[in-house]
Amino acid sequence: MSKAFTKEEDQAEDDLPSEQRLPAASKNYITPGGWQRLKDELYHLVNRERPEMVQVVNWAASNGDRSENGDYLYGKRRLREIDRRIRFLTKRLEIAEVVDPETREATDQIFFSATVLIQRGDGAEQRLTIVGVDEIDLPRGRISWISPIARALLKAREGDSVLFRGPDGDEDIEVLEVCYCKVE
Repeated sequence: MSKAFTKEEDQAEDDLPSEQRLPAASKNYITPGGWQRLKDELYHLVNRERPEMVQVVNWAASNGDRSENGDYLYGKRRLREIDRRIRFLTKRLEIAEVVDPETREATDQIFFSATVLIQRGDGAEQRLTIVGVDEIDLPRGRISWISPIARALLKAREGDSVLFRGPDGDEDIEVLEVCYCKVE
């Protein structure tokens, strides 16, 4: 089917980077902090940014010829981007399942929202937190629960060694510590 006949909403998930796409028929697990950030962004777009852009477009439209009016053309394009992001955030929040690591029963097994200290195959230690696809922040050690390394670690326990099949080959990873603490 031609792209001209597809709905814009259908394309929203396809335009995401692969690490932010949800697997088919899966839940959108998210931490309370991640859920609040998405909600705050949605509020800002709906109550601040969109109304300001509507005013700019209205002002630009009142200036006359719209075909060569840069403010009008940019404003309309920006409104489409804002509306698309609002639809995306609304859908993600609707299907979100908030998982609070602080209320989780104490366990040494790795599940969603666990903060894990691992020792890589080269001896380097790394602290990772398993979060939702909308919360990925690699410099802070936050990885998606659908990432290959998280999938390798899920259900492992403290002291276990897991085999991680990464792009650079196979690597043995040892789980040194598992905790369920607040994710900010």
